[in-house]
Amino acid sequence: MTMPKGPQAFPQAEYLRRIAAVKAEMERSEVSSLVITSPADITYLSGYTAKSAYVPQALIVSLKEEEPTFLTRRMDAPAALHQTFMDRSRVIGYPEALIADPDKDGFDAVIDFLRDNRLTGGSIALEQKYLSAKLVERFKTRIPEAKIADFSDKVPWIRLIKSDLEIATMREAAAISDAGMLRAKEVIRPDVREADAAAEIIATLVRGVNGKPGTDLRRVFLCASPRSATAHIIWSEDVFRQGSQINLELGGVRHGYVSALMRTYSIGKPSDRLRRVHDGEVAGLEAALSTVKPGATCGDIAVAFNATLKKHGLEKESRCGYAIGIDWTEPTASLREDDRTVLQPNMTFHLMLGNWIDEDFGYVISETFRVTESGAETFSALPREIFEI
Repeated sequence: MTMPKGPQAFPQAEYLRRIAAVKAEMERSEVSSLVITSPADITYLSGYTAKSAYVPQALIVSLKEEEPTFLTRRMDAPAALHQTFMDRSRVIGYPEALIADPDKDGFDAVIDFLRDNRLTGGSIALEQKYLSAKLVERFKTRIPEAKIADFSDKVPWIRLIKSDLEIATMREAAAISDAGMLRAKEVIRPDVREADAAAEIIATLVRGVNGKPGTDLRRVFLCASPRSATAHIIWSEDVFRQGSQINLELGGVRHGYVSALMRTYSIGKPSDRLRRVHDGEVAGLEAALSTVKPGATCGDIAVAFNATLKKHGLEKESRCGYAIGIDWTEPTASLREDDRTVLQPNMTFHLMLGNWIDEDFGYVISETFRVTESGAETFSALPREIFEI
């Protein structure tokens, strides 16, 4: 029996639209063949989400062919056949002999494919920021007739503006995020182990809501007293206590797309300091969102947030957000004052107002939003409040 095609996250026409946009950028860059190695970009152009990027793999886009070709480890080829939209002939599994060989690896199979299919004429582009200098040199040495160009981050800039189908998927992910936060409010209690609460939150992120399960897990940062000043740690072996503050960051996932969310919890009455910081951060958040509109810049959002926060006697050292989509952070636009990226409809951002103020105190709140024709649409339906338990 052959591996059947699984349910596709998006119709074939959606993938072909994305590939056409990449090909247009290839033509502008005078590139005839493109070797995609970023897992997020591979997901974007093919639908593949299996966890095989620990070994060489590549999606090859050629101006000569309508569909791309995916080369991966032979044992992972069935997953690619199942998940991707492409014809079976477009999935190639390279042999196991290329695994753990000190002299060659799966990228030699990629180079052989380019040579065997006469794709080495003109310019071949690589996402060089994801590759070692030694590997880039191998492409140059083994394909001396081709010009090797750099295509780093060009696909993410195409990804920055989402289709309506992508936006719908991110709304589904946001509903899962909301469910995870509400489950946290139910299970965070004095003397409950952080690990047990995390298990319930994670189970909710997997089960999903509205008949839509979570299709993957990303970050679950649970930073509870005395670790509420930390930004990126997970649950500990400790228990919650009366008076504990818990800063929670998580993201529901649908087909690789993430809608991130942050909220702060307090077991018992929040401290006066926490309340003051919360009020300032929410005011800044609302000022930032009111600035969002096509034609404004990422910097305008950051200026509005920072100016409002300063009125409350606070400052935030880190950026206040970033582009978000597949696999959480997109390496493109940032919500910081010096970023002049112009907002366009269906760009999506995580307005991330984590503020780690002192070694013993931090606070978090956030919204994932999209740029609309007239403003901002936030994906979460949760109130912007400290969740008091």
